[in-house]
Amino acid sequence: MKYINLDYTPTDNDMVCEYYIEPFGISFEEACEGIAAESSIGTWTELKTMKGEIAEKLKPNVFSIDEERKIARIAYPEDLFEAGNMPQILSSIAGNIFGIKDIENLRFLDIHFPRSIVDSFRGPRFGIEGIRKLTRIRDRPFTGTIIKPKLGLNEREHAAVAYEAWIGGVDIVKDDENLSSMRFNLFENRIKETLKLRDRAEEKTGEKKIYIPNVTADTREMLRRAEIVSAEGGEYIMVDILTAGWSALQTLRDEVPELVIHAHRAGHAAMTRNPRHGISMKVLAKVARLIGVDQIHIGTFGVGKMIGKPEEDLEYKSALTEDMDKKAALPVASGGLHPGAVEKLLKISGIDIVIQMGGGIHGHPEGTASGATALRQAVEAFTSSISLADYAKGHKELKGALDRWGVV
Repeated sequence: MKYINLDYTPTDNDMVCEYYIEPFGISFEEACEGIAAESSIGTWTELKTMKGEIAEKLKPNVFSIDEERKIARIAYPEDLFEAGNMPQILSSIAGNIFGIKDIENLRFLDIHFPRSIVDSFRGPRFGIEGIRKLTRIRDRPFTGTIIKPKLGLNEREHAAVAYEAWIGGVDIVKDDENLSSMRFNLFENRIKETLKLRDRAEEKTGEKKIYIPNVTADTREMLRRAEIVSAEGGEYIMVDILTAGWSALQTLRDEVPELVIHAHRAGHAAMTRNPRHGISMKVLAKVARLIGVDQIHIGTFGVGKMIGKPEEDLEYKSALTEDMDKKAALPVASGGLHPGAVEKLLKISGIDIVIQMGGGIHGHPEGTASGATALRQAVEAFTSSISLADYAKGHKELKGALDRWGVV
């Protein structure tokens, strides 16, 4: 059976996938054939059980080959996939193909979902517009922080750090990816203590404040924790989407639709870091958005400490906002940022983004509240079209941050 058909034009009912392929000991065309077969109805040899009508109805088509760039595009009939079942979908198009020994490197670059698959998932409940409505923030980026140290503080200490960040000026405070329910910081106690101080911060500042607790656990416990957050007056939750799993994420989206879902991408670099192998963040972002996250980490556009180029992170951002007949999800920039990086970041990213700083706030010479104020002042400088250096002359918190970390 041959899968290469360069005369084929994909239809709206096809799942279209783009791969970067480095063959090992075989031709590029043979590698394309092998990927198309293994990800759909075929295998390594001809089958006596293969019926002509199966091949006619379900055979994918390799319709585009660019051997110089090592890129191929494959159109899969929608009937190969179970609607609403992301594990099955990815087991096909991002499964056994990575183990084919005649392929040295394989990277899943991009995906386009057919209408039947898009309609079978909820997508974001809130997205960018819903979050702006909830927070009443319209004409600037969102500011946020992660409690640091990420592990070690007890519940009251955690809440006290959050309070300092809120009164200093940040909109959003969240747990870090590996804080769940430890002996020194129990989940339920942390929620009560932190939400109590959130309310106090709102009264003091007159601004809407957000707390995002990490509910990541086994699915049943994750749902229980989400329900606790809702019952205590919380509006947001965070889940480590890759370590928790796609089906767990889908269950969470279905069962607690009243909560905004913040997606942490811990572990993504195991799949995304090698530019010649794995799965791109663009694909992961599209999958997460389709299932229903409202905001997700995408990188720092080359400005922070994490690996990533500006053009790549802009692609990931577009995956969250491009037309998919689902609400646009909110990108989150996080990882090694500080107030001196704000101007450069926002020039690249635009204002529909969460600027999230951990050490860049809590490492301020005057402490957390001053670090949070410095971040807000950096945002004010940008939205007022004033350079950070000039704005810092009349704002001591920003000046303290720039003296410590400089301007990127």
